[in-house]
Amino acid sequence: MPQTPPFSAMFDSSGYNRNLYQSAEDSCGGLYYHDNNLLSGSLEALIQHLVPNVDYYPDRTYIFTFLLSSRLFMHPYELMAKVCHLCVEHQRLSDPDSDKNQIRKIAPKILQLLTEWTETFPYDFRDERMMRNLKDLAHRIASGEETYRKNVQQMMQCLIRKLAALSQYEEVLAKISSTSTDRLTVLKTKPQSIQRDIITVCSDPYTLAQQLTHIELERLNYIGPEEFVQAFVQKDPLDNDKSCYSEHKKTRNLEAYVEWFNRLSYLVATEICMPVKKKHRARMIEYFIDVARECFNIGNFNSLMAIISGMNMSPVSRLKKTWAKVKTAKFDILEHQMDPSSNFYNYRTALRGAAQRSLTAHSSREKIVIPFFSLLIKDIYFLNEGCANRLPNGHVNFEKFWELAKQVSEFMTWKQVECPFERDRKILQYLLTVPVFSEDALYLASYESEGPENHVEKDRWKSLRSNLLGRV
Repeated sequence: MPQTPPFSAMFDSSGYNRNLYQSAEDSCGGLYYHDNNLLSGSLEALIQHLVPNVDYYPDRTYIFTFLLSSRLFMHPYELMAKVCHLCVEHQRLSDPDSDKNQIRKIAPKILQLLTEWTETFPYDFRDERMMRNLKDLAHRIASGEETYRKNVQQMMQCLIRKLAALSQYEEVLAKISSTSTDRLTVLKTKPQSIQRDIITVCSDPYTLAQQLTHIELERLNYIGPEEFVQAFVQKDPLDNDKSCYSEHKKTRNLEAYVEWFNRLSYLVATEICMPVKKKHRARMIEYFIDVARECFNIGNFNSLMAIISGMNMSPVSRLKKTWAKVKTAKFDILEHQMDPSSNFYNYRTALRGAAQRSLTAHSSREKIVIPFFSLLIKDIYFLNEGCANRLPNGHVNFEKFWELAKQVSEFMTWKQVECPFERDRKILQYLLTVPVFSEDALYLASYESEGPENHVEKDRWKSLRSNLLGRV
């Protein structure tokens, strides 16, 4: 069976492959083209365009774009049912007397379409209805020849492996969140003298940056491309029945990744606010500046931004006496790189540089591109909000979905990179499970380290001591 090429090869700089369509007609069977580029079409015509026949196989770019965006209009299981119906009826797979030669020509193409669907959107098949249809169609193909049987078996085993890995990952996440406690609770039960901090667990900032990259790449890897679209699913105006696919927005891996960013920010702030001595807090700030700088060099922009966010949280930034002891030149450079002005122009330039390096990489390390994730989601959100899904004539606005698919496919390339660094279980365990302060506990620790500067802070400090420590 043909191997599917990497995602980076799917889209050219203009947004999609410009030579996909040979039709010079403006309109062709419910599909509208301009300069040979598919711009719009009725939902039915787009579904027909997805299904192969003896003389035709859809371009991979189209398959990815349609499977990604179709869920804004119908459930994946409904699309799968239609695809199966078209395959069976049009290709006469249900007819025992049908021409074996005909089936021999079409079966590998249908199998290839199913393989691309299961490889790229495996989470769709957690739905039993999807799995039922897949097994039914695969069985019809496999009953033909031994070669197809082996290929079907291979496809199913690969899909089951991916779904099993996802279930295992979700169990780990659930376990981590169920055992998480607030750092203040731990401090009340253990004296600070026997509390570990991050420098005692990992004294080398470069090693910590590498371990952060492990966590980032693992969590990125589990995000399905469809989660970006499902996060923004709304009711389809032409669908009177139901809100399309919104009864269970399947975005849990995307949400878990955003939660990781927040956790890392709070962990950084906790580690800085916790030491009693000023020189220890200053040392911790300088340590995290070095970690952040190495994250930038690696291409791990998400950890970099989380560390900067943690250092800019009010309980940390108000520690003026501590900051006075820090050499901040390196931090200023990092802040400049991640400056939000001009729509994060500096960061976007650095990201383009990292993406370019990744394309020409000679080593796994050079392939790493971990985007600032919240900004990626925001970009996709504004792209989705900025254009209608349907045109006034009811056609699906496919031009919009080419652009959406281009952004998501770039992310798909980045998430498939293997982390080249050695794993350190002790450091990873600490980063993922050590308790962190809540916002109130951070303020309390901050005021305990450097006293309140005005009446508002003084009142807040009293209130926090009373509520969190039971002291006045």
